[in-house]
Amino acid sequence: MLELYRGELDVDKIFFRWRKWGERKNYGAFITFVGTVRAENDIEALSFDVYEPILTQWFEEWQQKARAKGAYLMMAHSIGDVPVHTSSYMAAVFSPKRRVALELIDEFVEDFKANAPIWKYDVITGKRRYARERSHKIVGSGLLADT
Repeated sequence: MLELYRGELDVDKIFFRWRKWGERKNYGAFITFVGTVRAENDIEALSFDVYEPILTQWFEEWQQKARAKGAYLMMAHSIGDVPVHTSSYMAAVFSPKRRVALELIDEFVEDFKANAPIWKYDVITGKRRYARERSHKIVGSGLLADT
């Protein structure tokens, strides 16, 4: 399940809903990752643009990998501004066994950072500034495409 939200994530609400879902499905492992916006370099917030068609395709490919291992993925991400000390990203893996979930969450989060079509901006004094130095090239993404 892929969920997109305007602004910061309500981590507690999402976590509770996801946990209840996993209980109903009788999964034995529920591993989460929560990304929090750090206060650094004078930023007030991070701001995110998302290209949903490619993100959906990327996520579905991961969901297929998870299902092949008997697991299930969930992800929530913010669109727009997310103030410091709040969350912009949550991911979870459900699995009958912990080892699969532990390995999969690591692989998924690392690939997310490298390949998900989400563009990040720093918000400083109310203005968005593209965070090019912290961005990764994404094949076929225009501005950041491999050449």
